[in-house]
Amino acid sequence: MGKKNKTTQKPKTEFIFQKKNYTFLFIGLGFIALGFILMAGGGSDDPNVFNPEIYNFRRIRLAPTLILIGLGIQVYAILLNPNKNKN
Repeated sequence: MGKKNKTTQKPKTEFIFQKKNYTFLFIGLGFIALGFILMAGGGSDDPNVFNPEIYNFRRIRLAPTLILIGLGIQVYAILLNPNKNKN
């Protein structure tokens, strides 16, 4: 019968994401948070009074655009392969 080798090697743990991925993830989260912050507010305390500030450029165009850009950065960060040039 064969002898069993008692020295077992632990498998090397390797993370899926590297520092570059996390950097882009946090940048994307910053864009998304900024978009939601810019979208907030503009309501009226009295429900009988109309406040036209709810339809300004910042809330209708800028904030949703920033959120979509942030989501695009998130997708890029997930698909980014930082080890591509190492091989």
